[in-house]
Amino acid sequence: MSEHPSPLHEQFVDMEQQRETAEIGMWVFLLTEIMFFGGLFCCYTYYRFQWPEAYAAASHYSELWLGATNTAVLLCSSLSMAIAVHSAKHGDQKTLVRYLWITWLLGAAFIGVKAIEYTHHFEEHLFPGPNFLFNYPHPEQTEMFFYLYFAMTATHALHMIIGLGVVAWLAILPKRGRFSPEYYNPVEITGLYWHFVDIVWLFLFPLLYLVSNK
Repeated sequence: MSEHPSPLHEQFVDMEQQRETAEIGMWVFLLTEIMFFGGLFCCYTYYRFQWPEAYAAASHYSELWLGATNTAVLLCSSLSMAIAVHSAKHGDQKTLVRYLWITWLLGAAFIGVKAIEYTHHFEEHLFPGPNFLFNYPHPEQTEMFFYLYFAMTATHALHMIIGLGVVAWLAILPKRGRFSPEYYNPVEITGLYWHFVDIVWLFLFPLLYLVSNK
């Protein structure tokens, strides 16, 4: 009996079929995520054209330097994740673990920066609800901006937190001999998920932080 169970599940003919099936499954999942975020983007676009001046005024309270910092952090995390997938494909376990943890740290940094930004918004009474306060002729219009801002960024942050949990789990597995050049499916499909989350942010950043040119 082998020390580790075979990575090939009994319902598949070979490793290639198993790998392709896992990839297709992840792409189907990501398509459902695209539809979910697409609904939020459509809602944002509708109200953006309804109340352009209110959205421009509200966007001044989105902290551009924090958003730009997080954009740079996520771009770096996509690079480190790509290196991790490449390392897994070539059986370089040491580099795989190193870049998985680098990816994790960058993702955690993103969440930390976002927490700082949320704290500032709460202190400025910009969270929608009874305590919302905004010095603008039509505060209900700017409040809608912040409804969408928190809904979109919090949903994105939740996806990032889930990704952090999966990446941390993957970083432990190489020491148990779970990955090889023949089997690295979990790393590859996690990489697809991570890149998707990063791409979503690349749409959120200009929509929420670069609304106004003033």
